[in-house]
Amino acid sequence: MAKFLFEVSYTRDGAQGIRTAGGSKRRDAVARVAESAGGHIESFYFAFGDRDAFVVMELPDNQSAIAVALTVNASGAASLRSVVLLTPEEVDAAAERSVEYTPPGG
Repeated sequence: MAKFLFEVSYTRDGAQGIRTAGGSKRRDAVARVAESAGGHIESFYFAFGDRDAFVVMELPDNQSAIAVALTVNASGAASLRSVVLLTPEEVDAAAERSVEYTPPGG
C-alpha cells in the first residue's frame, strides 16, 4: 500500500460542520472514507495556518487517492492537496536506477 499526505482546507460550510459535530467526528468520517477506498488513516491532525488539517492515509494505489481527492473536493466542504509519501527504502531503490537526462541547454 502507498502512503499519501492530504492537506485539507475547509470552506466556510466545512468549518461550520466541524463546529457543529466536533473534531473527533470529522476524524471518524475521514477514517470511513479511507476504509471505503480500501485503506486506513495513519494520522489525522487539525492545524493552524494555511491548512486546517493534515491526514496521512495508507491506500492501495494512486487511483484510490485520486478517488478520495475528487470526492472530497466535489463536496464543496473542503479542498485537498495530495502528496505521495515515499519510504527511505523506496528512495534507495530509486537512487540505484539509472536514467538518461539532458539538462536544459545541454
